[in-house]
Amino acid sequence: MEKYDTENLVDVMLDSYKKHELTVRLDADNMLNKNVLIDVMEELRKILFPGFFDQNRVRSEYLRFLVGERLEFIQYNLKKQVARAFGNCELCGDCSRSAADKKAEDIVYKFMEKLPELREYLYYDVQAAYNGDPAAYSIEEIIFSYPGLFAVTVYRVAHELWLLEVPMIPRILTEYAHSVTGIDIHPGAKIGRSFFIDHGTGIVIGETTQIGDNVKIYQGVTLGALSTRKGQQLKGIKRHPTIGDNVTIYSGTTILGGDTVIEKGATIGANAFITSSVDEGMRVSVKNPELEYK
Repeated sequence: MEKYDTENLVDVMLDSYKKHELTVRLDADNMLNKNVLIDVMEELRKILFPGFFDQNRVRSEYLRFLVGERLEFIQYNLKKQVARAFGNCELCGDCSRSAADKKAEDIVYKFMEKLPELREYLYYDVQAAYNGDPAAYSIEEIIFSYPGLFAVTVYRVAHELWLLEVPMIPRILTEYAHSVTGIDIHPGAKIGRSFFIDHGTGIVIGETTQIGDNVKIYQGVTLGALSTRKGQQLKGIKRHPTIGDNVTIYSGTTILGGDTVIEKGATIGANAFITSSVDEGMRVSVKNPELEYK
């Protein structure tokens, strides 16, 4: 049996790094730490839903101290990661460390101010889940266990960072939620109040999607683009549909196109494929396929 040649493999790998430089990052201080960002997200969940995700009982008399401590952790670590994101010269006009630190400090301060508003949005999301799901027996059950709420919580945090033009981090957060839940919500999507994802697996919501208030969608729904063959040439163009208030979209449905508008009060039945607008209050359904029994 031929002996394994470690030295030869090292040489081959080093040659590969020179040949394919696009996937190599060496001698750079600005690498993001995904694990730290996940830790920040988990601390944010504890801030947004106090008492739900702690290992020990949260006593009300210690709440001020606990919240302050967690806010300090979030602010310090998020600022550090945001500064690293801006440290990439391709994304920041002045890539000096001091400039990136100053920009990160301003952005994280603005983000932290948004936390009360995020809590209000999530309150209505939880209420929508409870009101819309007869299988839910308590609010606690929804907050603890519903993957849809987890994905929406991460999305709402990531969306605020997206609005503040933080590079990379919003997408890292939503892809973390995607990997955990199977729900893929781009941080650039705009989603209104009382948003409920039932079951959730296999949902895709694209970057330029706009969703109104009191919208409910089921598993396997795609809100996507008609075509992405032009790639980067489509950046910034409205490619994904607009969903009005009080719309329900059932499982397996695909709705495509930036000009496609599902107007308020519409109901889209399961397994529909839609590339044109739907008027207010309409019900769209697919005819049942003919079943053959032998």
